[in-house]
Parts: sequence; structure tokens; C-alpha cells
Amino acid sequence: MFVAVAAFSFMDALLKLFAAHYPPIQVTAIRALASLPFLLVPLWYRGRLAELRPRRIGLHLLRGALGILMLVTFIMALRDASLSSVYSLYMSAPLLIAVLAALLLKEKVDLGRWLAIVVGLIGVLIILQPRPGGLPLLAGLTAASSALCYAFAAITARILTRSEKSPAIVFSFLLIIAVVAGAVALPNWLPIRDSDWWLIVAAGAFGAAGQHYITEAFRHAPAAVVAPVEYTALLWGIGLDWIAWSLWPNSTVLGGASLVIAAGIYVARREQRAS
Repeated sequence: MFVAVAAFSFMDALLKLFAAHYPPIQVTAIRALASLPFLLVPLWYRGRLAELRPRRIGLHLLRGALGILMLVTFIMALRDASLSSVYSLYMSAPLLIAVLAALLLKEKVDLGRWLAIVVGLIGVLIILQPRPGGLPLLAGLTAASSALCYAFAAITARILTRSEKSPAIVFSFLLIIAVVAGAVALPNWLPIRDSDWWLIVAAGAFGAAGQHYITEAFRHAPAAVVAPVEYTALLWGIGLDWIAWSLWPNSTVLGGASLVIAAGIYVARREQRAS
């Protein structure tokens, strides 16, 4: 999960660059299309293409649809806000995963964890609070929506790992996003600038690596235990913001993020004790 988060953070920085020049739905399609070769070529070379065959088609389609919504709203947020601000809201995803795991997977969540989830959501409200020089409201709402879609997608991945191989889960996810987002974006598709092609290749490599390792992480541990490692993304976001855009998160964002992270770590520790 740590490797996955690092890979996704670098990919997200590239998506933020793309979002300044291309529509969000086109960036979503590019992100998926760029990752497919990095998945297919190694499997073809090893003679493992049969592992791409899906079994639970309906659940794959649902996860693909969630992935499109997740990426489009995330890219919209990145277009108007810093990486660290968007990540601060995205840190609520592990708490949402814990809630959904309790409701949909019947994983036990005790009173202490429910209280921690409430504290984390208060942190989200602090980050979303409109203020001069703060996080734009639309960016905040789209980031929160993306986090919710991510949580649902993570739960579907958890269910799929019970019957599907990782390549099938990753391939179907990327293929559905590439086909659907590409079809929607095609009428208004903007030509790719020559200077962006190598960035697209890099985004594809980071995205494929992140997708593989996050699937493996959810295969080997309960959702509420794995998901809090996502919090390391905030450190990557702060560093990338400072290096690439000379930006630094304000105290309100950091304060709200601290509540969210503290709540998530508490939930993860209680989950580990329960298991």
C-alpha cells in the first residue's frame, strides 16, 4: 500500500499538470489508456494473459463506473486546488471504507471506532469551511465526492479479490474507464501536445504500478487496516506542491487533516486488535 500511494502521488501530480490543458473526462481516459500497456505487455511476455478473464462481470462494471466518477471528480478538484488540500479531504476515504465495510461486508465496528469516524468527519467539515484564501468550495466538494467513490470502489475490490486474480481486477477497471471515458471525451477531444507524450507514459507507469499494488494490499488484509496507509499521500502531496508549484498548505487544512488522520489511525489500530 505504501508503494501504491507513492506511485499514485506522482501520477496525480502529472494529472494536475494535464488538467490545466485538457478536459477532466479526457484526462481520465488518458490516465487509463496510458496504464494498459504497462499491465498487458508483462503478462503477455510471461504467457499469463488468461489471468485477465473476469468472472463477476457485473461487479467489474460497477467498479469501473465508480472509477470514472472517482477520477473525473478528483481531476476537477486538482484543477482548482493544491495536491495537499485535495489529499487532506481524500484522507477521509479510509473512514468511509470502514463505514462501508461495516454496512456491506458486515465487518464489526465498535463504539470507539464509530466515535473516531465522527471526529474524522468533523475534520472534513473544517477543511471544507469556506474562508478567504482557503480551499475553493467546488474543489472541496468534488474532492469529497471522489473520496466517497474511492471508498465504494475499494469495497468492490475487496469483494472481487475473493474470486478474481489481481490482473483481471486491474485490467477490467482500466479497460472500462478507457472505453467509457474515451467515448464521452471523443467529440471534444483536444490534440495531445508534443511535450506531454513522455508525461503520459510516466503517468501510465505510475498508475499501473499503483493499481497493482493497491489491489494486492486489499487482497492480503482487511480494508480498514490497509486503507490508513493512504495517509502517507499527504506527505507526498505537501512535498510535490512545494517542489513543483511553491505551495504550502494553510493551518486550517492541516488542522482538519490532523483530525482525519488521527481518527483513521485509531480506527486501524482498533481493527488490528479486533482481528
